[in-house]
Amino acid sequence: MRHWTSNQSPMLKVEPTERFSSRVEHYLRFRPSYPREVILALREGCALTRESVVADIASGTGLFTRLLLENGNQVFAVEPNDNMRRAGEEFLAPYPRFVSVAGRAEDTTLPDQSVDLVTSAQAGHWFDRELARAEFLRILKPGSFLSLIWNDRRIHGGEFEAAYEELVMQYGLDYEEVQERGRRSDGAEFFAPSRCQLRVMPNYQDLDYDGLEGRLLSSSYIPQSGHDLYDAMLADLRRIFDKYQRNGTVRVEYDTRVFVGKLS
Repeated sequence: MRHWTSNQSPMLKVEPTERFSSRVEHYLRFRPSYPREVILALREGCALTRESVVADIASGTGLFTRLLLENGNQVFAVEPNDNMRRAGEEFLAPYPRFVSVAGRAEDTTLPDQSVDLVTSAQAGHWFDRELARAEFLRILKPGSFLSLIWNDRRIHGGEFEAAYEELVMQYGLDYEEVQERGRRSDGAEFFAPSRCQLRVMPNYQDLDYDGLEGRLLSSSYIPQSGHDLYDAMLADLRRIFDKYQRNGTVRVEYDTRVFVGKLS
């Protein structure tokens, strides 16, 4: 593993980059990874090859970065949050083509026209869209691609999904605000006025109770230990799990959405 250094002054930290500082362990252990079919989508839609140099923006603990490294790519993993970045460095240390970068979507610190592909998984809704677009255009080689990826938890389709969503709505401290931010930052709008392609593929986690609790606590809007709502929330989560578990697990289902296109 290598570290990218820059002579630029330290970046200013903004609130969205710090939301997961105290949730790193839960995020690394209990967030879903991404279907390997995402790499196929990038090969078909973004001309990704093993030789492509990729900037993975807001790489976090490295869940998506790992798929790129396993594909053989050199990856500049750009992450503004110190705690998340250190967890990613430990997680991805075995991969020699991994480069850890202290930067953010709006100021990656990478050189001009230095990468063949920009990716970002589960983070595009936190970016300043115009500043990030300008930065991606700066670091991308001419004619290269951007891909924005999300694991969207299914909130409809079954009784467990409905019960879990009701719990999140009841206890989430700013859940509606986060959801609204996501709606305002739809992947297709990020590319406008350019057009993009969207591929959707299924994804899921089978979780025991500890896994479900960890998945809940990995969310930035959920109360943490010591909060007045914490004990009641976990009691309700336990009741939901006990009611809907089968053979000791529940299945959390996702739609993995992969947007690919070029910026103009």
